[in-house]
Amino acid sequence: MKKPMQHSNGSMIGSYGQWAADLAPDPPKLSFRNSKWQSVADWKPQAMEKAYELLAPPKIGEVKVTVHRKYVFDGLDVEEISWQLPYGEPTKAVVLKPAGETKRLPAVLGLHDHGGVKYFGWEKICRISDNTRSMLTEHQSQYYEGRAWANEIAKKGYVVMVHDVFAFASRRVRLENVDGILWGHCSREVWEDKDSAVDENIKDYNAWASDHETIMAKSLLSAGTTWPGVVLAEDQVALTVLCEREDVDANRVGCCGLSGGGLRSAYLGGLDKRIKCAVCVGFMSTWRDFVMNKSFTHTFMTYASLLPNYLDFPEILGLRTPLPALVQSSKEDDLFTLLEMERADKILREIYAKAGEKDKYKTNFYEGGHKFDIAMQTDAFNWFDKWLA
Repeated sequence: MKKPMQHSNGSMIGSYGQWAADLAPDPPKLSFRNSKWQSVADWKPQAMEKAYELLAPPKIGEVKVTVHRKYVFDGLDVEEISWQLPYGEPTKAVVLKPAGETKRLPAVLGLHDHGGVKYFGWEKICRISDNTRSMLTEHQSQYYEGRAWANEIAKKGYVVMVHDVFAFASRRVRLENVDGILWGHCSREVWEDKDSAVDENIKDYNAWASDHETIMAKSLLSAGTTWPGVVLAEDQVALTVLCEREDVDANRVGCCGLSGGGLRSAYLGGLDKRIKCAVCVGFMSTWRDFVMNKSFTHTFMTYASLLPNYLDFPEILGLRTPLPALVQSSKEDDLFTLLEMERADKILREIYAKAGEKDKYKTNFYEGGHKFDIAMQTDAFNWFDKWLA
């Protein structure tokens, strides 16, 4: 991610910033904070319906899961699986659980980050071999204090599944399929064998994919959907795959992710009641923050036109009320402003308090920058243990 610039005029968009930030009502039309709503039962169906309408997730339907390999690594039973959606290449995923465990277990859907690294997906937060390539080792060192956190929570007695989502890894845009859009150092060379792809080519691809986000977002809007809607639909398919496993207790399923994974956790946790416990890491602020200060630090996966008129960003996660939610934010995270992270926390606290469920929501603020380090992982795992174990 680029380091945010300082704006002497107080806004990324100059004198238009304050005007734009004030366009959406506060509280928004379908905010539970609005005095119009007195009960969750009256408010939630209308808010959920409008959120789905504006996100416009594509209908996908059922998928068939293929199991490719089973083996033991790091004290865990490992399954490499895939499923075919109606569009694009097959979705690859990995399932982890304590080796030899046969009973139904609570489960966590691990949501990989964005990080400007579209060539990789599930591998960013898992480790299934001693031969992890250096780029992934460096990624885990930078953001996860050297840990594959999906492995670590699986060892605690969970079934953990991590899948590639739209435009990442197995679901990435292949250069050989793109017409008319080439730039930088990328060519139409096919890099299908990840083990032999050289780091420099992967970096070139990631740079190309970053530039291509604008085109993808425009195309999705032109198709009548949104990027967060497509990601939500694919994450819900993955959630179905996880919940239907014979080794999973479908009444005890959570989701968790950092950064782009935290964004996905906010949408999936807010809009799918099968998620009984949600942990959103390194992605919580307000639409005002994005308008004034930080939209350029974030992926197009974030934005759905007109949604801010009805819900502030934290209220997307707040749709899960009264189900439990943990938000983890870092005070020096350059992707957000601290003032707006604190305001997001206040909004969520107000929602849960009004619902009479104060104990179901918590935000922890940590020192340091954008990360999901061991201390944060420990707090997240304890939150899952509290509500799912």
